[in-house]
Amino acid sequence: MRSAPGAAHYLGLSFLKALFSSAAEACPEAQHSVIVDCGGDAALAHRAMVMEFQRIAFSGSRAMRDKLGQIGRKCRAEMAPAGIPAHSLDLLDSPHPEVTCNTYFDRHRALKTRKNTGLRQGD
Repeated sequence: MRSAPGAAHYLGLSFLKALFSSAAEACPEAQHSVIVDCGGDAALAHRAMVMEFQRIAFSGSRAMRDKLGQIGRKCRAEMAPAGIPAHSLDLLDSPHPEVTCNTYFDRHRALKTRKNTGLRQGD
């Protein structure tokens, strides 16, 4: 799970912490990790570490990212890629989020199955 770019600014870290915790509690069998996107705000990224977020996306300067990485190692946090991965599911403009999610997961399962089949055939 990854917060939307800028969400930490307009929703706040406490809200995101509660949101991600609620999602994890609602589906305890799901394997997941959380990335909070702090944009280029180093102070916000530092606060996220203090609040025990373990993966932080930061798009600021390389020097500041390195410093945050050093701080993160001390509090068991790591810096995540600043860019959003191409395979991400964004529901912002979806008129039917449940249908969009089901389609996304069906497609993801099909791709995963094909990869596993190809590996078995190559043995």
